[in-house]
Amino acid sequence: MRLLLTSGGVTNSSIREALVELLGKPIEASSALYIPTAQYGHPMCTPDVTLRSLAGPQSMTALGWESVGLLELTALPSMEGERWILWVESVDALLVDGGDATYLAHWIRRSGLLALFPRLERTVWVGVSAGSMVMTPRIGEQFEQWKSPEPGEGVLGVVDFSIFPHLDYPTFPENTLAHAEQWAERIEAPAYAIDDQSAVRVVGTDVDVISEGQWKRLK
Repeated sequence: MRLLLTSGGVTNSSIREALVELLGKPIEASSALYIPTAQYGHPMCTPDVTLRSLAGPQSMTALGWESVGLLELTALPSMEGERWILWVESVDALLVDGGDATYLAHWIRRSGLLALFPRLERTVWVGVSAGSMVMTPRIGEQFEQWKSPEPGEGVLGVVDFSIFPHLDYPTFPENTLAHAEQWAERIEAPAYAIDDQSAVRVVGTDVDVISEGQWKRLK
């Protein structure tokens, strides 16, 4: 997969242009599935928050896609056969919203979506917050709200760096650069702190940061 790992979504023209480049065609000619699953694992996410994330004017679903649908990972194990696999394989992008990254990782595994990853070479994964952090090797205790029933189960480790999102977010007083640097000292991996105007782009082994805001490579 090609990854666009954001903190706050497609929030500016630079991130939007990066998305178009990853898609290889205009958003208006592309299809997507929106995945809200991470929200159900985080105590700050309530039904009204989930609805705004899905259908609000700032939602990733409101970018002008040719078609966009909803994919709820917790429902997939109850489906017969491989009905949902075609849905995933046929779209250009997966829009993976925020919430709790550990909860999201659990359901990516349990739903069978993780096993499908090798077949999604040209799919663009657009993560927001936890939807980005889930692809990293570790997130740190301060971002772990939900405890998996599976011993030792963590996030996915698709990339080899960690992400500290929402840098300097006005209502998150502990998301300062100083806090990010303290967090990074306990993360045994390279790490980026990014604000909501920034994203990390990953294509194969190439990694770069797209930003109209503030970010820092921590180590």
